[in-house]
Amino acid sequence: MNERINLGKNAPHMYDKLISLKHDMQALIKDANINEGFSHLLLLRASQINGCAFCVRLHTKDALDTNESIERISVLPAWRETAYFDEKERASLQLVESICYIRDSHIPDDVYERAKKVLNEKEILAVQWLALVINALNILAISSRLEVKKEE
Repeated sequence: MNERINLGKNAPHMYDKLISLKHDMQALIKDANINEGFSHLLLLRASQINGCAFCVRLHTKDALDTNESIERISVLPAWRETAYFDEKERASLQLVESICYIRDSHIPDDVYERAKKVLNEKEILAVQWLALVINALNILAISSRLEVKKEE
């Protein structure tokens, strides 16, 4: 791969603002009482959709470190076909996916209405900010071509 400018290293003041947003998003997740392990699954799912290898590896490890099961991690791309996720988790996953595919779907009303039926306002707020922040971080990692070397 051709070497690219690392956006974080070459504009640290901008990167710091993005990381500050990430910390604020994590506070929203906590305030909404969304399980930390599941929040990593939401981050992982967005990173899978966006094709960000750096973040896929990172959030897989984070999910495992917070005691998410290998089964839930493994079936995440096919979550609709499993019984591993409850109604709130399913609505959250669908909302995150819709935000990742915003260009195609503009977050359909039925997706948002379903979320409103099972998630409270704090949960919706936290999930939407999570999706916004991880999309920005995925773009940063992909456009900078952050290396994902095999760990020994």
